[in-house]
Amino acid sequence: MRLRPLTHKQRPAEVIRHFTPNWFTMTMGTGILLLMIHAFPYRFPGQDVLAHGLWWVDVGFYVLFSALFLARLLLEADSVRHLLEHPVQSMFLGAIPMGLVPVINGGLLFGMPVPLAYGLWWLDVLLAVGFGWLVPFFMFTRQEHSLKDMTAVWLLPLVSSEVTASSGGYLAPHLAHETAQGVIAVSYVLWAMSVPLALGVVVVVFLRLALHKLPHRAMAASGWLVLGPIGTGALALLVLGQAAGPAFAGTPVAEAAAFARPFGLLVGLLLWGYGLWWWGMAWFFTLRYLREGLPFNMGWWGFTFPLGVYTASTLMLAQQTGWAVFEAFGALLVLQLAGFWCVVAARTLHGMWHGYLFDAPCLAGEVGVQVSS
Repeated sequence: MRLRPLTHKQRPAEVIRHFTPNWFTMTMGTGILLLMIHAFPYRFPGQDVLAHGLWWVDVGFYVLFSALFLARLLLEADSVRHLLEHPVQSMFLGAIPMGLVPVINGGLLFGMPVPLAYGLWWLDVLLAVGFGWLVPFFMFTRQEHSLKDMTAVWLLPLVSSEVTASSGGYLAPHLAHETAQGVIAVSYVLWAMSVPLALGVVVVVFLRLALHKLPHRAMAASGWLVLGPIGTGALALLVLGQAAGPAFAGTPVAEAAAFARPFGLLVGLLLWGYGLWWWGMAWFFTLRYLREGLPFNMGWWGFTFPLGVYTASTLMLAQQTGWAVFEAFGALLVLQLAGFWCVVAARTLHGMWHGYLFDAPCLAGEVGVQVSS
């Protein structure tokens, strides 16, 4: 069997030069799928094996993408400035810490040593907070933006902190009480550094849609991104509220920690209802775009992770309330997520094999509506 020669865009040097952080959205989407398969409320044969296998796939891609991005930082340092100044590509820096969270959470399910998970979580904190400051600073000082060109992609660097906060809620029960207390306290701070800002951006997204209508079809998946901060904001409060009581029992803040569970349940339910409106609206957007034809790009991974975290909050509400309606609806959302993932993963693997996805707009001076890699 003869191997076909590599095209220009498949050569290692070009792959490294054109590697962009939105590839980490692939690990985000795959990671949330494996977690939701594991949490699927109606057990089926091979469920845990499938979730565990996808976790290893996710780990492999995260390691590969991290190596490629670090290689770009080292070998193509001049191109990093173009990335930071690009008004769309820079937003995807937030995908780097968000892509690590399913690796950590899945590791806790499948036998990762707790000290390793704890160390990775603190690395994720540093990345999430760092990009949460760095990208908006460049937005305010170097990048060109307008209300008409604005989309929900603005959410990505902001939401990473609350995603890390939700992971803290899953990690805390595996730790000694004093260590868990620190993780929970930091997680609430991360939530506060993210959710209010993200919900403010959601308001601007609504205004932009009312004034300028739907964005270009290349940004079709951005309609689902709003579910990200809403779903993760609810999920973080639910899991942190559940973990706070046992962690802070017998301490001066035990009473406040006990209140965290009902508070998380109440606010989580309110955010979930808010997300339900956006879930329906995202479907309307997608059906409208399908009539026009959707060009594939890496932005399609936006169909997966935001829906996945909203699904996670739904299933967590089912667990904490015992209401069958959340369980049934959560199962339907898992099936929707799996369907989206299959389509996007197949198109991505095709693009990786043929090389046409390795093309960084920030190096071509393209500052328009693109979200392709």
